[in-house]
Amino acid sequence: MTELEMIQQLRKGNELAFKQLVEDNQDMVYNTALSIVQHAADAEDVAQEVFIQVYRSIDQFKGDSRLSTWIYRITVTKSLDLIRSRKRKKRFAFVTSLFGPNNEILHDPVNFHHPGVELDQKEQAAELFRLIDQLPENQKTAFILLKSEELSYQEIAQVMELSVSAVESLLFRARQNLRKLLETQTIKPKGQQQPK
Repeated sequence: MTELEMIQQLRKGNELAFKQLVEDNQDMVYNTALSIVQHAADAEDVAQEVFIQVYRSIDQFKGDSRLSTWIYRITVTKSLDLIRSRKRKKRFAFVTSLFGPNNEILHDPVNFHHPGVELDQKEQAAELFRLIDQLPENQKTAFILLKSEELSYQEIAQVMELSVSAVESLLFRARQNLRKLLETQTIKPKGQQQPK
């Protein structure tokens, strides 16, 4: 089934076409969401919301980009919406969550495992994703789409609805910011030796 045929079938409410769409895109949606929200259960929730929105709003798809680009865009938006809503909720409990019962400072351990990372590199990957999470929202999104999803600059521009030069600028700033963050952490860029 061509993309155009699939869109026509989706608009008619064809369940087999929708099932095919989910099968073709579920890994991409889940992995993109996981890279942004950094929690498996949240990524599953986002993926479910993405496909519900695709099903409900397929009539709004204009066809000015590939269907997968539109789905990426929805995935990024839903993932960032989840993070924003969590941040709003966390603000209320922020001060009390910093301290334990004996006024000791608490640190939430990062519980993040991306399916594309080898077992022996999980700890380093979790730390790297924690640093990526500290980037400004647009830089983080562009960086994840480039490095985790391996999209081209042109594809990232379409997903984020920006110009290619704006994406290049975001990625340049993201790399600079990550380099600064890496310098203050124990994790080092590839090829750089730890001091002995």
